[in-house]
Amino acid sequence: MIQIKDLTITHRKDLRTLVSDFQLVLQDGDKAVIIGEEGDGKSTLLQWIYDPGRIAGYAEAKGIRILGNEKTAFLPQELEPEEKEKTVYEFFSEEDAFFLQSPGELGRMAKDFGVESEFYYRDQRMGALSGGEKIKAQLMRILMGKPDILLLDEPSNDVDMDTLLLLQKLICGWKKIVLFVSHDEALITHTANMVIHLEQIRRKTQSRYTVKHLCYEEYVRAREDLFETQARQASNERKEKRKRDEKYQRILQSVHHAQNSVSRQDPHSAALLKKKMHSVKAIGRRFEKLDTGMAELPDREEAIGFRIDAEYRIPAGKTVLDYSLDVLKSPDGEKILAENIRLVVRGPEKICIIGKNGAGKTTLIRDIARTFADRKDLKVEYMPQSYEDSLDMEQTPVDYLDSQGSREEQTRIRTYLGTLKFTPEEMEHPIGGLSGGQKAKLFLLKMSMSHADLLILDEPTRNLSPLSGPVIRKMLKEFGGAIISVSHDRKYIEEVCSRVLQLTETGLKEVSMPLEEVPYGDTFHVRRE
Repeated sequence: MIQIKDLTITHRKDLRTLVSDFQLVLQDGDKAVIIGEEGDGKSTLLQWIYDPGRIAGYAEAKGIRILGNEKTAFLPQELEPEEKEKTVYEFFSEEDAFFLQSPGELGRMAKDFGVESEFYYRDQRMGALSGGEKIKAQLMRILMGKPDILLLDEPSNDVDMDTLLLLQKLICGWKKIVLFVSHDEALITHTANMVIHLEQIRRKTQSRYTVKHLCYEEYVRAREDLFETQARQASNERKEKRKRDEKYQRILQSVHHAQNSVSRQDPHSAALLKKKMHSVKAIGRRFEKLDTGMAELPDREEAIGFRIDAEYRIPAGKTVLDYSLDVLKSPDGEKILAENIRLVVRGPEKICIIGKNGAGKTTLIRDIARTFADRKDLKVEYMPQSYEDSLDMEQTPVDYLDSQGSREEQTRIRTYLGTLKFTPEEMEHPIGGLSGGQKAKLFLLKMSMSHADLLILDEPTRNLSPLSGPVIRKMLKEFGGAIISVSHDRKYIEEVCSRVLQLTETGLKEVSMPLEEVPYGDTFHVRRE
């Protein structure tokens, strides 16, 4: 069991409250996902639950944490620097249970995780492994220790489709408690039976949390229904208030006019009017008290709204790309990743390239983007996986988006940024201080303002909240130009992309749609005593 009582976490730098008076109880069988926008405290909360000391350097926490006698394992979002320097064998050797495993047990685990039995004994640095291999190594070491509780921080980041499905099976089949942070809507939908939602509302001046024992899709529907009910109630109450106030003002003005018109020779009428005015003002004070109990207009953090120009459509017969590459090499030029690559894109096609970790997807799409440098017939926008490759970290969001320098343009940009929940202060802060999700939204907003013919996107949804996902996918689906992208986001692939290509050692291969997924409830077999 996990029990959290009266937890408040405050960020030391900006004194922002991440969670306030937080309460939580998790029992065996709970598979709880923590969702929210970047910077809302998801990882901080998860780390505090594992070990309060992990956040002591940047946040202050007050609350009670009860974990009982159950063994807890933690998968961090990023390996510690010293862990990256260890060899794979050294990494496994730090788990005492590694040496208690029989060759048969190690072989079965390697097979479950889709790696060779020799994987445990590699002398390769952990930091040099692909994203999927790092996750697999950490999960394998964790499972050797036979934990009861799994705490997983963004386990689906930077992993390929096979690793995602493996992770999905593991969470679905876990008999004890799983608490995880994820942006991956498909993973959440297939695994979570409980949602913990952290928000920063009222222009990020107030924290709010919601805990519901519902699967993700049920939670989203219930949340939408509640939002619509609250919005309707607040709207109706404000309409009634306007009618009531108009009637009240007419009565007040009528009595006031009568007081000004009464003759001084009629003191009796003047006294009656004074008494009536006193009664009318008393009613006004009562109305003011009633107004304090009015339903508030609901505020939700993920309520973003913008669109890429959907009216323009690139002609169906226009050749957007005719690309050939005999050999794709790793960035250092030492390894051949793929050969005989051919890609033709015509009209408003929306292409997604998938493949195993280390297959060269990012290297390929970066090379494709370079081929458009001298093209004059197409307006192209490129969103790299590493935002620092294209963003000036010293620029402000307003400066980055401002191509004209006019006051009208800056006003328009601030309005757009406001719809993305940027505060006025964040609009003027250096981009380097923004969260990954905010940087992703900046790229997408730039694209929406650019009237592009082609978008080249490397993992476009990787830092976006699952609640923002539907808006972004709808926007990209309605885009009238072409898209060439790399992604492992199954929702994005199914809802946006018209063609899926897998990068293999022998080139790009067409993949049938929809992608095959592991059914909910499949179990991942881990031997437990």
